[in-house]
Amino acid sequence: MTEIIAADHLTIRFGTFTAVSDVSFAVSKGELFGFLGPNGSGKTTIIKALCGLLKPTEGTGRILGMDIRKDAAEIRRHVGYMSQKFGLYEDLTVAENIAFYAGVYGLDSGRAAERTREVQALTGIEPYMTRRAGQLSGGWKQRLALACAIIHSPEVVFLDEPTAGIDPVARRALWDLLFQLSGQGVTFFVTTHYMDEAERCGRVGYIYLSKLIAMGTVAELQKLPDANPAGTSRIQIQVENPSEMLDGIRHMQGVREATIFGHSIHALAETAHVAEMRRKMPQASIETIEPSLEDVFVTLTYRIMESQR
Repeated sequence: MTEIIAADHLTIRFGTFTAVSDVSFAVSKGELFGFLGPNGSGKTTIIKALCGLLKPTEGTGRILGMDIRKDAAEIRRHVGYMSQKFGLYEDLTVAENIAFYAGVYGLDSGRAAERTREVQALTGIEPYMTRRAGQLSGGWKQRLALACAIIHSPEVVFLDEPTAGIDPVARRALWDLLFQLSGQGVTFFVTTHYMDEAERCGRVGYIYLSKLIAMGTVAELQKLPDANPAGTSRIQIQVENPSEMLDGIRHMQGVREATIFGHSIHALAETAHVAEMRRKMPQASIETIEPSLEDVFVTLTYRIMESQR
């Protein structure tokens, strides 16, 4: 596969604070790559560095074969960037925002008109072209932001938490658009806090405290040794009142972690103690399961926290 995005031992410091520490990864053409991590973990900083907006302290990266240190200006002509917050002009109409970004990216009038028609058809935003951007709902604002980010037909698009604050229907509609564009060969780098969105991605990276600690397909992440310590089992416990039972289960012998997951409890327990748990909770249904993506990331995070104590 053709490598489109690459980070090579990327390190970014602000004074004595290390925002990104020795991060390396690669993303292939047409891939929809998800990037997860808590606030302040370095996600946005990495995007800015890869887009040529921020110089790394150490290491480097490449976009479409161009070096982010040497070719920052040229890189910006070939990528689309949708920021974490709605960054368009709320006093301008939808049409005026799109026209402005077409001008920023240097499209001539003919090409701008052609691309405007294309992004209208793709995003469905045509009925709102005369409406001020500030009057749009959250979902339509995000569609407008996407339209402006891709008006110049970029080969790579960075989306920084594109669905934050919008309803589930609008989230799904936006992801449908991403899949459509990905199928046409556009490469996406998407940060998100939603596990269901991460599971839609071809591969997922997880960054914590400035370091990339895991990366792979969902199936690969579910089988990580660090998420499935030797001698343990991932179990699902179904009881009538999971919230009332949670604290007691956490203090059971052999239980390393437990959390509510829907109407049940997911726990990581030492395999030797699972039978004993069944005896102590005859009213509960306890079965072995594959870890969810959330289970994986919680376990990896706990292991790092424990190692730093």
